[in-house]
Amino acid sequence: MGDVLKPTQSQLAMTHADFQRLSEFIYDHCGIKMPPVKKVMLEARLQKRLRSLGITSYKDYCDYLFDSPHRESEYVHMIDCVTTNKTDFFREPVHFNFLTDTLLPEYVKTERSEKFTIWSAACSSGEEPYTMAMVLNDFSSHCTDFHYSILATDISTKVLEKARIAIYEEDQTAGIPYEMKKKYLLRGKDRQKGLVRISPELRARVQFQRLNLMDARLMAPESIHVIFCRNVIIYFDRKTQEELLTKLCSYLKPGGYLFLGHSETIHGFALPFTRISSTIYRKEA
Repeated sequence: MGDVLKPTQSQLAMTHADFQRLSEFIYDHCGIKMPPVKKVMLEARLQKRLRSLGITSYKDYCDYLFDSPHRESEYVHMIDCVTTNKTDFFREPVHFNFLTDTLLPEYVKTERSEKFTIWSAACSSGEEPYTMAMVLNDFSSHCTDFHYSILATDISTKVLEKARIAIYEEDQTAGIPYEMKKKYLLRGKDRQKGLVRISPELRARVQFQRLNLMDARLMAPESIHVIFCRNVIIYFDRKTQEELLTKLCSYLKPGGYLFLGHSETIHGFALPFTRISSTIYRKEA
């Protein structure tokens, strides 16, 4: 019996036409801009998906994605491949210091009877919302009538599954203060594996949900006190940034806060925010 023929490099190469179809689709559905310089990156990220489907060319993959009965489910897999998911516990700690030292004490003085709602709008594999849970749970232990809820969303089903399981390598928890590690992390039975899991108490505090931020409707307007949407808008063009920021603003209560990443800004947009610091904004009451 002869050897099975393997696809050549030329068969696997992504043509300009394939890239155009895929990049336009990604932009239209996710708002993520894919300029020509990202063609090699897109090609590399989709290779494993093509192999798992037994597809030998990007043209055939485009046909599968756009014209087959599997297009709806494949869209989810494709987005999992394309999206970037970089996060850490207590990433940009100045944000969590502001939450603890300024925002929460101010909140309990004015709206103590209402449940505090916070949204991690691109939660990736869960480090950000679990950091929120640690901070809020510690605060609630000193303020007994403080109640909170955490919504965590992402477009990637792959990272959401990891977030729900909440198992991390011990090295990934380096940013968590020692007292919080003792309180909220559980070690695995096999210490040599170096794995820890977020405690059931905190896992129960976070509601995970798949969500495309480009969707027309997300939730009830003016229902959120704080939104973390960090290191997201850097992937969008200016038009999409404005659309998303306007939408996020509509979900914030008057006086609510928006946290962005260290390289992001709302400068130049006509939005009702007061700048608190370079990455913290408050919606005008």
